[in-house]
Amino acid sequence: MNLMDLPYVLAASISVRVPELPGPVAGVFDPKPGAPDPLKNLVDKLLGLIAWAGTAAGTAGVLITGVMMAISMKRGESSEHMSRLGMVLGGCILVSAAGPIADFFL
Repeated sequence: MNLMDLPYVLAASISVRVPELPGPVAGVFDPKPGAPDPLKNLVDKLLGLIAWAGTAAGTAGVLITGVMMAISMKRGESSEHMSRLGMVLGGCILVSAAGPIADFFL
C-alpha cells in the first residue's frame, strides 16, 4: 500500500450510519401537494370566465370582420380584411389552445 491508496482504505474502513428521519411531529406544518380547495375553486372560476370572455371576443371579432368585409364589398372599396380575419382566427386558435399549451410546459 502506498500513500495514494490511504484515502480509499480509510473510506472503506469507516462505516457511516445515517440516522433515520423522525416521523410527523404534532403541531408541525406538513404541506400537502396541490392548492387548497377554496383557492382551487376560485382559480377554476376565474380561468373559466377568462376562457368564456376570450371565446366571446373571438366570435365578435369574426362577426365584425365579416360585416366590415360585406360593407366594403358593397361600396366597391378594396381593403385588407383577410389579414384582419387571419389575426382574429389566430387569436381564436391561441385562446382555444391555451390549456393544452400550459399543460405541455407545466
